[in-house]
Amino acid sequence: MPDIRALLEQTRALLTGHFRLTSGLHSPNYVQCAKLLEHPRNAQAIGEALAARIHAEKIVAPALGGVIIGYTVAAALDVPFVFTERKDGEMTLRRGFQIGDGEKIVIVEDVVTTGKSTRETADVIARHGGVVTGFASILNRSGKANPFDLPYEALLTLDLQTYDPNACPLCAQGVPIDSPGSRFTR
Repeated sequence: MPDIRALLEQTRALLTGHFRLTSGLHSPNYVQCAKLLEHPRNAQAIGEALAARIHAEKIVAPALGGVIIGYTVAAALDVPFVFTERKDGEMTLRRGFQIGDGEKIVIVEDVVTTGKSTRETADVIARHGGVVTGFASILNRSGKANPFDLPYEALLTLDLQTYDPNACPLCAQGVPIDSPGSRFTR
């Protein structure tokens, strides 16, 4: 298995500053998994490591963060891959993607903080008749060993501070905020 912590440092994917996470929380740290997965050999090795921990008939990932890792996990398992995406603020299944009735699905993410996008993806799968059998991510920064009600695998757990936006000390200090996630615009 690749040393994820070392790869985070090598790829400069672990950022420090003042960030609004995709979850809406604020943090002095942000993990830019796009940098971690920028080189295909890293993405493939990480995908294979995560695939070794799960079994699924199909992999589904929420866009945008989960797309690269979801695809590499599906490739390692030799199963189909589709992704959900937001349309008018709501997670949906588009582009002609389909989920079969009773199809066993694992949802793959890059980073889990609150798990909101992952849960929204699970709701989409359920509406289309699929069965979520588990969750997987490269990083777990939720503060819980398993933030879900089904099996969950993560390659690395990071205990990074997060703040409610109304109680953020960085905001109180006037530190400019960056919103690198896909849900907010800069």
